[in-house]
Amino acid sequence: MGDLAVGARSGTEEPEEPAGRGESARQAASSAHRPHAQSGGSAAALPHTETSKQSDDAAADEEATGSVTKGKKPRAFWKELPILIGIALLLALLIKTFLVQAFSIPSDSMQDTLQRGDRVLVDKLTPWFGSKPQRGEVVVFHDPGGWLNETPTPQPNPVQKVLSFIGLMPSAEEKDLIKRVIAVGGDTVECQGTGPVKVNGKALKEDSYIYPGATPCGDRPFGPIKVPQGRIWVMGDHRDDSLDSRYHQNLKGNGTVSEDEVVGRAFTIAWPINRWSTLPVPDTFDQPGINKAMAAAPAAMGLAGAVPIVIWRRRRLTAVRNHG
Repeated sequence: MGDLAVGARSGTEEPEEPAGRGESARQAASSAHRPHAQSGGSAAALPHTETSKQSDDAAADEEATGSVTKGKKPRAFWKELPILIGIALLLALLIKTFLVQAFSIPSDSMQDTLQRGDRVLVDKLTPWFGSKPQRGEVVVFHDPGGWLNETPTPQPNPVQKVLSFIGLMPSAEEKDLIKRVIAVGGDTVECQGTGPVKVNGKALKEDSYIYPGATPCGDRPFGPIKVPQGRIWVMGDHRDDSLDSRYHQNLKGNGTVSEDEVVGRAFTIAWPINRWSTLPVPDTFDQPGINKAMAAAPAAMGLAGAVPIVIWRRRRLTAVRNHG
């Protein structure tokens, strides 16, 4: 009886005790190893050797896991720095090529809207989706040919060339201009005497953006001129100090600029901070009637398409009646 109790209790050898005095101690020790979830004392306790083995295995697993975590040290910052710089430059180049580019204002031709030295941000994304220049927008465009022949081009240093290439500073070499779109393809534009400028027969109210004291025509009245499709007529806001479409009517396009030459729309002044502002389209370009010529084109096309259908339907009805 005593030997059976010892083996079931722990499976280890312990000094024997007198049956009368050690029985209660053995029972207490046996109950300490019995699972509490069992009822009626029917479950046997886990042997001490098996419990120790499980504990040792768990400790070994924790130690192995800990050694793997401790062995994987983070990369030093100075080693990651070139990678971060490379990613930043790549993102800047992609943004400059496809999204937004900064341009510096080199002259006074767009005063008071833009001042010499202002940095503007130009939207280059929407043209990728077929967006065309609209009346009233301030746009940047490449020299159509002969517009900047007399304008000296500054020579940047190597650092400026790199920063300009990736879009971190405005380009100093590229021959780009910035003007306001006054008329688009299909429009008729003119300015007689001292003004006002008229688009499709509607006079523009330019007080909100034209340079104070300047007349709408400046010193160069023009027109009426029919702007070809796919081209735009541009003028500076400082009409007395802007060599714009008015002054290049002897060149190809008669002073107009191809839409393909447009880099994008300038939408905000980004620098200096105290000059920050957006460049919205003035309300005068939304006045009723200015889009009359453009609105008539879809109606005319619809009418032209409807005439053959009506003729075909009448002939069919006539044939049916004759047959009947």
